Amino acid sequence: MKITRLTLKVVSVPLPTPIPSARIVIKSADCILAMLETDEGPVGEGMVFTLNGHRLSVLHETLRSLEPLVVGLEPGMSGAFWSRAWADIAFLGHRGATVVGLSAIDMALWDLRGKQAGLNVSRLIGACRDRVPIYRSGSLRLSSSIDQLQKEAAGFVKDGYRAMKMSLGKPSAREDVARVRAVREALGPDVRLMADCNQQFTADRAIRLGRQLEEFDLAWIEEPVPYHDHAAEAVVAAALDTPIASGESEYARFGMLDMLRHRSADILMPDLQRMGGPTEFLKVAHLAEVHNTPISPHLFTEMSLSLAAALPNAIYAEHMPWFAPLYGAPIELDADGNAVVPTAPGWGYAFDPQAVARFAVQG
Repeated sequence: MKITRLTLKVVSVPLPTPIPSARIVIKSADCILAMLETDEGPVGEGMVFTLNGHRLSVLHETLRSLEPLVVGLEPGMSGAFWSRAWADIAFLGHRGATVVGLSAIDMALWDLRGKQAGLNVSRLIGACRDRVPIYRSGSLRLSSSIDQLQKEAAGFVKDGYRAMKMSLGKPSAREDVARVRAVREALGPDVRLMADCNQQFTADRAIRLGRQLEEFDLAWIEEPVPYHDHAAEAVVAAALDTPIASGESEYARFGMLDMLRHRSADILMPDLQRMGGPTEFLKVAHLAEVHNTPISPHLFTEMSLSLAAALPNAIYAEHMPWFAPLYGAPIELDADGNAVVPTAPGWGYAFDPQAVARFAVQG
C-alpha cells in the first residue's frame, strides 16, 4: 500500500452558543481535515483546528507544504515521515503552526496503519483496557449563573457522565468559591469535578483560591497561571493539596520535559495537535510514566481514546463535543460513565461525508 495523495478539506463548525473564554469569545471550531489516499483504497484521516477561523490559511499552507514528504510512502513507514517533517520545519521552529500542521498528517498515518493491519490504534499499540474514564468539558462556563451551572451539571449526570469540568476566574475568589460549592452540591460527593483557571491568575492568587477550594475535593485545578511560567506553576503545585493539571498549551517532548523537570504539574495534559501527532504524543506519555506522572489528553476525543486505552498512566480523556458533528458515530459511555474504546480499524471513528459537506468552507 502506497500513499498517493493528501486531500485537505476546510470546515467550520459553529458552537451552539458562543463561549466567552478568558481571552476571546469562541464562536466556531474551524478545522482542516487531512485525508491520505492510497493506491489500495483505504483513506487515513486526521484533523487540526483553530478558533473562529483565525490563521486557518496558515495551517492549510503548512499542511500542503508537507505533502511531498508523505506521498509515495508506505503507511508502516510513518516514523520516517515524522522524522523528515521534524527536520523540515526546524528552520521555523518546533512550536506553533509548524508542529500543528505536522500533527494532522501524522494522525492520518496512524489511522492508515490501523486500517492496513485491521486493528484499532489501541490494539495496534497494545491496549491495556477497553474502557477509559472520561470527563465532560466545554460547558459550566463563567457566563453561566449559579442556577444554570447546577442545571447543566445535573443534566450531564443524567447523560451518563461521572466527571466534568467547570471554569474559574470571576473577579473575586468569593464568587468562584460560591460557584464551585453550588456545582458540588448539585453533583453530590461521588461525581468528579475539575476546575479550569484558563491561565488567568498569579501564583499568589491561585494559591489563595486553591486553599479555599480544597474542601470541595476537586480532581484537579487546571492551568492556574500562564502556561509558559513553569516556575510559577511549580510554586502553586507545591502549595496545594489539590492536584494541578497543565500542559495543553505546551509543544512536543521538550516543552513537556521542561514541565517535568520543574515539577510544574501533578497531571500533564498533552494536546494531540500541539504534540505534533500521535508519534510524539506517545513519547510524551511514556516520558511522563517514567516520572510517575499521570496524563489526561486534551481534546480530540475520537483519537485520544484509542491512545489513552494503551497508556496505563492516562487517567481521563476529555470530551468537549465541538468536533462531534463531523463524525458518523457518537462517543459511547458505559454504565459507570467510562468511554467505550472503539474496536473498528484505525481510530474507530470516521468523518461523516454529509456533515463534512454541510460544514464545508467554500473558496
